[in-house]
Amino acid sequence: MSMNTREAILNAATRSAQAHGYGGLNFRDLAKEVGIKAASIHYYFPSKADLGAAVARRYRENAATALEALSDETPDPIACLRCYPDTFRTALENDNRMCLGSFMAAEYDDLPDAVAKEVQAFADVNIAWIGRQLSAASLIAAEGCERRAQAIFAAICGAQLLARSRSDISIYDSAIGSYREAGLLPG
Repeated sequence: MSMNTREAILNAATRSAQAHGYGGLNFRDLAKEVGIKAASIHYYFPSKADLGAAVARRYRENAATALEALSDETPDPIACLRCYPDTFRTALENDNRMCLGSFMAAEYDDLPDAVAKEVQAFADVNIAWIGRQLSAASLIAAEGCERRAQAIFAAICGAQLLARSRSDISIYDSAIGSYREAGLLPG
């Protein structure tokens, strides 16, 4: 078995979790998709909790990297905030999937501790990044940045959830437009 097998498992598990949440992670289904025996998954991930934590950790790390890349590529914090909803829209464009962090957050009470901590860390990474952009743009007073960042993150996650439940990405776009009109997001 190779590192490529581990990556293939993580990739398949990420797609599954974005479509079905933590509860949808099934070793037999993942093994079939990857083309290995279910017992082989246990070589890399002894338990479902280990797999879920690894998937959530990688998703958080990738999100942090993508957000920092967005900041580097788009030094204007207002432009960054305008682009931010696109990161969530992409999941909807990909077979009506959800942001993995949002999906697993909905299952929070049923998550193993290691997975729950990664889900919290994902939200923290996003909220901190949004807060830094708000602060850098001087859009609101510094003491209000974290609260506004939480509101933005929650609103975008909610828009994604509503659009997914209707299999209609235009609902997401409409909600984001409304957030801009209302001043939650920069227009």
